[in-house]
Amino acid sequence: MKNVTIYSKDYCPYCRGAKQILHKKGIQFTEVDVEFDNQKRDEMIERSGRFTVPQIFFGDKHIGGYDDLVKYFSRRKAA
Repeated sequence: MKNVTIYSKDYCPYCRGAKQILHKKGIQFTEVDVEFDNQKRDEMIERSGRFTVPQIFFGDKHIGGYDDLVKYFSRRKAA
């Protein structure tokens, strides 16, 4: 699998849920905490076009947030 990046904030329950899904799937990822880093937050917004966390990328492909990640794996299972 390509490099996986998740933009998150420590207190976010959806971020924790997304990380749990990735862990259960055995997918290693790089976490970018945007809570106190405006430069990284701006990077996340520029890449995703979204302001909320988590924002998840597989390589350069934007998967989306928590719900999008769940849908992504549901579609892959069905295929």
